[in-house]
Amino acid sequence: MNSRKNNPFVFEKECCFEDLGNGVKRKILAYGDGLMHVEVHFEEGAEGAMHSHPHAQTTYVLEGEFEFTIGGEKEFVKKGDTMYDAPNVLHGCRCIKKGVLLDTFSPIREDFLK
Repeated sequence: MNSRKNNPFVFEKECCFEDLGNGVKRKILAYGDGLMHVEVHFEEGAEGAMHSHPHAQTTYVLEGEFEFTIGGEKEFVKKGDTMYDAPNVLHGCRCIKKGVLLDTFSPIREDFLK
């Protein structure tokens, strides 16, 4: 996986899914020098548990519908909507309709590369 760091081109066929269990899987896309893209797939009813981390994060809904909670605020979002999670803010989601999210992190999630 580290061979993709700072690579200007990352092709879908090079990105493997990691099964996180309970209807959630992710694949790491391009990353390097403080920025990382991660695609996360959810089955209907799957949850992204409430958590926080020191990374700034944006999320773009590529497909599906979700109920997101960020810093105690709850909203329903769908394809085309985006969210911003400030560092160390508690956040999570529940998938209402099977979907895909594109998460962007700064700095990169070194913990995802292990």
